[in-house]
Amino acid sequence: MISLSRVLAVFMKELVQMRRDRPTFAIMILVPIMQLTLFGFAIDTDPRNLPTAVELRDDGPLTRSLLASMRQSGYFKIVAQVSTDEEGESLLRSGAVSFLIVIPENFEKEFVRGERPQLLIAADASDPVAAAGPVAAVNEIARRAFAPELERLPKTLRGGAPPFEAVIHRQYNPAGETSMNIVPGLLGIILTMTLIMVTSIALTREVERGTIEALLSTPVRAGEIMIGKTTPYILIGVVQTAIVLVAARLVFSVPFMGDPAPFLLALLLFIFTNLMLGYLISTLARTQMQAMQMTFFIFLPSILLSGFMFPFAAMPKWAQAIGEALPITHFLRVVREVMLKGAGFAEIRDDVWPIGIILTVLAFAALARFRRTLD
Repeated sequence: MISLSRVLAVFMKELVQMRRDRPTFAIMILVPIMQLTLFGFAIDTDPRNLPTAVELRDDGPLTRSLLASMRQSGYFKIVAQVSTDEEGESLLRSGAVSFLIVIPENFEKEFVRGERPQLLIAADASDPVAAAGPVAAVNEIARRAFAPELERLPKTLRGGAPPFEAVIHRQYNPAGETSMNIVPGLLGIILTMTLIMVTSIALTREVERGTIEALLSTPVRAGEIMIGKTTPYILIGVVQTAIVLVAARLVFSVPFMGDPAPFLLALLLFIFTNLMLGYLISTLARTQMQAMQMTFFIFLPSILLSGFMFPFAAMPKWAQAIGEALPITHFLRVVREVMLKGAGFAEIRDDVWPIGIILTVLAFAALARFRRTLD
């Protein structure tokens, strides 16, 4: 028969074990809190205040009314005014803006004459979810902006088709395929998940097996141990990258439009950053299980706050601040800009140097923590 006293004894033992294993207990409490916070407050599939550039070739009352209506809609946030198509295209390619609105010459004269002038809107459709809402609302926004002027037009021009034509160019992903956005982003997710997890258990495994003492008895220094233990996993990251790129091209027809050199630079920095983060975790965890739990604690916000699954621009400011501190956020921008937009060094530099800073901080922290562990 089952003895309640023995069951109670085992129960009390597990409670004592949980109290002693504070990192695991803390993660069990913090993970649901983090999930509730991220999914409840940070995630929004309807992005607002997307950065927009305007190219004004005709500036008048109708134009000013249109821009004011776009601001009031909440979808567009006008952050720049350009004078040439090349300047606007550069802003789109670098990701500085999500939309470029072009008001052509003689727009107002042709509008009044009923010649249906074109209103040109270039949208960064590399993230089709972020672009869908504003693009669908453009015609209604313009109609409301021009409503007072429509009342003054001759009756022959009222009631039919609107006296303007909104021409929308969905750039970098004209068909709006989600695979064009998800597949390049998977590269960052795969590297983050595997490299951090594998590296995080490297030192922890040595401690659990008792082989760390034999390693420490050699003349090898702390920095040499860290470099020696992490560099073999660079090959793993390179192989994973090759697999994703080949599959992206042959299976999902995702192009590689840009220069491989800046892509390779960002890739190596990102791999090293993940390795340093994993190594830092290995100096904090006492067991391999704790190392895996800490990895999951980092992996969850990396998926949700990096712009991989949900539009980054739709997140509140505090969530964006956290996302900017994650190396994967900058790497995903680089990958999508290089692969889909043909970006070069000039367009990706604002996302490369943050990865370098994060790498430096993590490397010093991991080395300092490892030395403390040895002491």
